[in-house]
Amino acid sequence: MAKYLVIVESPTKEKTISKILGPDYAVKSSYGHIRDLPKSQLGIDVDNGFTPKYLNIAKAKKILPELKKLSAKATTVYLATDYDREGEAIAWHLKEAIGLPAAKFKRITFHEITPEAIKGSLTHPRSIDMDLVDAQQARRVLDRLVGYKLSPLLWKKVKSGTSAGRVQSVAVRMICDREEEIEKFKPQEYWSLAAKLAKRDEKAAEFTAMLVAHEGKKYDKLDLNNKILMDGIVGELSKASYTVSSIERKERRRQPYAPYTTSTIQQDASRRIYFSAAKTMKIAQQLYEGISLGSEGSVGLITYMRTDSVSIAEPARKEARQYIEKTFGKTFVPEKARMYKTKTKGAQEAHEAIRPTSAVRAPRDVKQYLSADEYKLYELIWCRFLASQMTDAVYDTVSADITAKTYVFRASGSTLKFDGFLKVYDMVKAEEADDEEEKTAVLPPLSEKELLNLIELLPAQHFTEPPPRFNEASLIKTLEEHGIGRPSTYAPIINTIVQRNYVRLESRRFFPTSLGKVVNDVMKTHFAQIVDVAFTAALEEKLDRVAEGKSPWAKVIEEFYGPLKKDIAAAEVNLVRQKIEPQKTDEVCPKCGKPMVLRDSWRGQFLACSGYPECKTTFSVDKEGKKIVKPPPEVTSFTCEKCGKAMLKRISKRGPFLACSGFPKCRNIKPWREDGQDAAAVVPPPEK
Repeated sequence: MAKYLVIVESPTKEKTISKILGPDYAVKSSYGHIRDLPKSQLGIDVDNGFTPKYLNIAKAKKILPELKKLSAKATTVYLATDYDREGEAIAWHLKEAIGLPAAKFKRITFHEITPEAIKGSLTHPRSIDMDLVDAQQARRVLDRLVGYKLSPLLWKKVKSGTSAGRVQSVAVRMICDREEEIEKFKPQEYWSLAAKLAKRDEKAAEFTAMLVAHEGKKYDKLDLNNKILMDGIVGELSKASYTVSSIERKERRRQPYAPYTTSTIQQDASRRIYFSAAKTMKIAQQLYEGISLGSEGSVGLITYMRTDSVSIAEPARKEARQYIEKTFGKTFVPEKARMYKTKTKGAQEAHEAIRPTSAVRAPRDVKQYLSADEYKLYELIWCRFLASQMTDAVYDTVSADITAKTYVFRASGSTLKFDGFLKVYDMVKAEEADDEEEKTAVLPPLSEKELLNLIELLPAQHFTEPPPRFNEASLIKTLEEHGIGRPSTYAPIINTIVQRNYVRLESRRFFPTSLGKVVNDVMKTHFAQIVDVAFTAALEEKLDRVAEGKSPWAKVIEEFYGPLKKDIAAAEVNLVRQKIEPQKTDEVCPKCGKPMVLRDSWRGQFLACSGYPECKTTFSVDKEGKKIVKPPPEVTSFTCEKCGKAMLKRISKRGPFLACSGFPKCRNIKPWREDGQDAAAVVPPPEK
């Protein structure tokens, strides 16, 4: 009979920790939250200190009896839920739901699921931190008040099923405001002039210099703003002599980035391996809770993945430095260990950054035990952490000013002298790499007063571009910079605004839908505070003060709810019923002859008959909103090996494929080969 009971949230974590602690400990999962606010009612007594009413959720009927039974028999019950505010709240709810004396419960926390961390936490138990619980309760109550008080108004005045959220509405506003900027943007013309030059040596390579100044004054981006002006400069310089007037050589050092936080891993995973924020967090959770590594059993591969700190435990830093020296050599280890400072507002410095639980466990060593997606994310985390403890990358840079009459051109180049941390972490692979010098060509050896040959002048017309639409990475970064949301909320925010059809993701960029624009206009007009970025950030800071024990949580709710209640009452009177008009098009429905309109869904835009619901004709559209006409299925010479019927060549969004003509009775499909062969015909049969 186990002497102690350890309660965790997930069955995976249960399996991993059971292996670590042995037979004296029974480790059981609560399968997440055990209690919550009721779904069918507000569940908050707004007239009595905003007291929440918690109910055991449906799954608790099966889980609670066993937890109560084991708790009664155990000498001590350890609540080992996640190391954040939500985890603290789950621990408190467990204590309340099980109902045993407070003296019998102990709270333990850990950053990683390793033998050292788990056993170490048992030697330093504590009581439940009610300040953290209150901060989580306050957030939950705030979100419930906004959702349950405001959403019915939106159903009545906008559209059934619409809703508002305290943080999601701010995210929608950011996307809508950016779209307005893009729509109002007026491009401005400007020109650049490149000179293709070479040393006066037939074997010398050509290089390019850009026009940067005239008569001692540096050109601004929009100074050269028309073709007539540029043609005059080209005419003046076409027969000029080109002389190297100055050369500057430098050594440039590039430092590695800090190890990942929740925000930065979501951004980097989006840019580098094209994972959504939700997918990144799901896979990170799996890596944290434990992966079966053959004979080694279930092992937690990374530290806790909901964090806004870049701190690193000293033993982990020491292990990394030893591994780097052994693997790459002494020159890759900095003299002093690297320390990073957290810049995020309200960061919880007690947490660690996201890192591998062991630097020695290289991605290639565990690849066979991981899925393709798990491997990609683990490799990203391992490389980032290891790089953060390595020496700088060193570049030799050269910049040459070249004079032609009263004009100055500049050519720049750089070469990698010492790769340092780039040995494991190649910055250039990132979609938004900001190292421009790495992209420049290597210059030939030049000397001052050297005359050069002009090969040709290359004038180019440009137009200023509007600000880019948000992608997941840039939206998360902007939310974090403004202090809106916290590590655990970024992925749910994005999921919510997409699923509720306020925005759509197209080519990995956010576009507001017609519904999103209408809801945003309503919120800006009638509930300005809720969608105000500064107000929402200030509210997050108040919640942080609750977590620090510096402010009572009910007071924060009261200050928020008073103005909200007045705004809702005013909107009930002043807000007229909104119409969400689909965008009209020139297309006509081929079935009933009525006009086709452009509608939005979370999957993207599509053409739909305006006669819906009587006529349900729809068509896919391209990026410009034009109808995609699919060619009719093409009969091929291949036969279905399952039913013997002819195979058809069909077209999907992903391209052509082979499908059985017996659909829907036979659903056999195969890839289409561009050489026209049946894909199955070139695949050898399995060995018997």
